[in-house]
Amino acid sequence: MLRAFSRSIIVGAVLVAAVALGACRDTGDDQGKLFEISGKIFVFNYRFARATYVVTLRPLKPMAEGQMAVASFQDPAGGAPLVVEQKVWPKLNKVTLESPALTCVVKNKPYAIAISIKGTDGAVLQKIDTTLMSTEDQSVLPDRPLVIDQLYTANPDLAGHPDGKLPGEPKPDCSKGS
Repeated sequence: MLRAFSRSIIVGAVLVAAVALGACRDTGDDQGKLFEISGKIFVFNYRFARATYVVTLRPLKPMAEGQMAVASFQDPAGGAPLVVEQKVWPKLNKVTLESPALTCVVKNKPYAIAISIKGTDGAVLQKIDTTLMSTEDQSVLPDRPLVIDQLYTANPDLAGHPDGKLPGEPKPDCSKGS
């Protein structure tokens, strides 16, 4: 009987230790993180004949007033990165960063994105580096926007060309983006 009681105490102590260890989570790198990437995609807008990067950040901690998110997107056409600054609104549950219109996006090629979260004093609070690959080539877009206004009026330049492709239309120089 004493032996069964001792065994019960030992099993109980092991269970308590296991529960205590399970409650201690190692958050590792998450300790200093303010945001994490919750989504990233190339958006091909056929109506407006443009492609853009879109990255969404999810806050991991309460956001402070006056913070800025600065994204540096690799330009698929080559040249200097495309830089976008976005104010961080503390009451929103996400921050969306969208690049200016792109040219020369190539399917299955990784493009670099660097994001900095800056405090009110301009100090960098967090850096996030990632890449993004497109599942489509930019050649799927029409040569010109399919519509010309908020009422989605058909672009008269594309009359007779329902696919949006114009014969002889000059193409962007993508030789620097390789």
